[in-house]
Amino acid sequence: SIDLNLAGEKGFDIDKLGTCLQCGTCSSSCPTYFAMDTPPRKLWKMVSLGMKEEISQLSTYWLCTACNSCTVRCPRGIDVAESMRLVREWSNSDHLQETPEALSRLKDMILNSHNMMGDDNETRLIWSSNLPGGLGEVKKKAEVVWFVGCVSSFFPMAYKIPQSMVQILGRSGIDFTVMGGKEWCCGFPLFTGGMSDSIREMAVHNLESVLATGAKTLVSTCASCFHTWKHIYPEMLSNFPEDLEILHATEYLARLVETERIKLGPVERVITYHDPCDLGKRNGIFDEPRFVLEQIPGIELREMANHKQNSLCCGGGGKVEAFSPEVVSQAAKNRLTQAVETGAEYIVSACQQCMRTFFNGARVNKIRVRAMDFTQLVLESIESGTTKEQ
Repeated sequence: SIDLNLAGEKGFDIDKLGTCLQCGTCSSSCPTYFAMDTPPRKLWKMVSLGMKEEISQLSTYWLCTACNSCTVRCPRGIDVAESMRLVREWSNSDHLQETPEALSRLKDMILNSHNMMGDDNETRLIWSSNLPGGLGEVKKKAEVVWFVGCVSSFFPMAYKIPQSMVQILGRSGIDFTVMGGKEWCCGFPLFTGGMSDSIREMAVHNLESVLATGAKTLVSTCASCFHTWKHIYPEMLSNFPEDLEILHATEYLARLVETERIKLGPVERVITYHDPCDLGKRNGIFDEPRFVLEQIPGIELREMANHKQNSLCCGGGGKVEAFSPEVVSQAAKNRLTQAVETGAEYIVSACQQCMRTFFNGARVNKIRVRAMDFTQLVLESIESGTTKEQ
């Protein structure tokens, strides 16, 4: 056994890792295994033996997208994805090897500017500048607070996600608000990067900002932000309120459809749905997005060969892009190829990073399928129904 010297109480479960069957299921499940220099099963042996120098030479744990496929499929029930993240923690805290430069820059940007782009955080609502009718006055108090996320706030190709969501909420008559510059990065990129001790300040600030709105429900259009609020913050913050409901947009919109707060009109389109890793394999949310999509008249939903619990990762997780964009591009290509095989025109997901990764992957690999977010399709359906009524 070895002294991990990690922040907090959580560390490797050496006994659990010792039960590894060396079957290779984690490797065969991994979207980036093709680029790894050693299989995860060998890494666990090295960890158990305390082989620091040998581990310091590896790239395996920096190529993990944190997709959780390995954990879902492990016959011994080993939390492989979390163990891989803890190797990053160990590497950073014990300086086994130098943290990749791109990841260090990302950390500095997030800590200094409170967002992934290093931009002025007060510009978080820039996506609303060309919104039909504008965003209007941002409420200080509301029943629902919508946590937008960094990618949707600062990456122009993802602006359609918050633009769609705000119109859906507005048309539904929901009493909601956004936090604008008071919203900070949730910290998930640093958490998966093995720098969990860096996100406490962000967690405290974000929780205080949400509680100040008086909201009883927090909705996120980002699967990673959702996972952070649902699991990481409650474990990290002892004062996290038990009555603060945390929902992903797919869950919330499914509720609005069920209660007829929104009416869906026809959209003639053949689509396939991609299960985001943080939403599906990490949180088991598979049915809600499909329920909404199936309520849209004219939609033909064709499942990919790997879907739901067996869904392939888009490649955009774990901040692998920060130091190996070509690996991400190949992982995206593998998933997009499955989408093309269904004959679908669009690959729809419910994660801002998935849409961004697929958009880039289709362009770089010259694959003819369009990436679309769940909220975009829902808004299009609502608008179709409104037009039909008129």
